[in-house]
Amino acid sequence: MEQAWLWFGVAGLIVVLELASGTFYLLMVALGVAAGGIAALLRADWPLQWVSAAVVASVAVWALRRSRFGKRRIKVDASADPNTNLDIGQRLRVEAWRPDGQARAMYRGAEWDVELLPGESPDPGWFVIREVRGSRLYVVHAVA
Repeated sequence: MEQAWLWFGVAGLIVVLELASGTFYLLMVALGVAAGGIAALLRADWPLQWVSAAVVASVAVWALRRSRFGKRRIKVDASADPNTNLDIGQRLRVEAWRPDGQARAMYRGAEWDVELLPGESPDPGWFVIREVRGSRLYVVHAVA
């Protein structure tokens, strides 16, 4: 019976650590440790308690990895992601370009630094914002 309390005490400690980490992986390990405690309550010998804890924890971690909660999220560059920055995809008019491919243009009621992306010609006209880095807008020609 003392072994079961040890297993459940360790499982509780792991759950507390899980609250600090913010992932579900330690919770899956705590499930495995709790399975070791249940094996102890069923009067299984010490090695069988360890095996049951390891198997349950392994299966739980494997199941978590295959679920939507365990999927790795692909990091997206926020400077070019229209879901992060609502300016991307918006149009603006540039009247004149400097020889270095930069300009100043009015956008949302303020003057912004504008720069052409590689391969674009510095002709005046309408442009579409493709990236925003700091206070600089990176643009390409707008298709009519």
